[in-house]
Amino acid sequence: MTFRHGTRVAVDVGEVRVGVARSDAAGTLALPVRTLRRAPDGSEIGALARIVEEFDAIEVVVGLPLALSGRETEAAVRARRYAGEVARRIRVPVRLVDERLTTVSAHQALHGSGRPGRKHRSVVDQVAATMILDQALAIERSTGEPAGELLEGTDE
Repeated sequence: MTFRHGTRVAVDVGEVRVGVARSDAAGTLALPVRTLRRAPDGSEIGALARIVEEFDAIEVVVGLPLALSGRETEAAVRARRYAGEVARRIRVPVRLVDERLTTVSAHQALHGSGRPGRKHRSVVDQVAATMILDQALAIERSTGEPAGELLEGTDE
């Protein structure tokens, strides 16, 4: 099994905000980067592109919020659409990775750390993106294959 060397950027897509996290080049750590405010014209994707470029990322991982049953939800359809827009504007591979319960887990982690609930909103999307990336890295380490579904039209 081989593990690809290079920084990955992960995205947790919400209706109002987009959480962004990144890995180190060795794929060992996932770190929160920032929360982007969604713009009606999608202009926050430009900020995401700058983050991808700044960290010289080898791919973008977008969380796909499936239902517990595994079927695609409306949120998953929106995330898939967003990932497609990212793929059109960023020249690295884009992968969709199952992110069931990451936002719930992120809220629980923040609550467990003692952060007041009213202050979760500013960072919960970053924490969820970090959890998505942690999961993707763990899958790749255990299988030797990149996690998730490669979006059509993006190359590895």
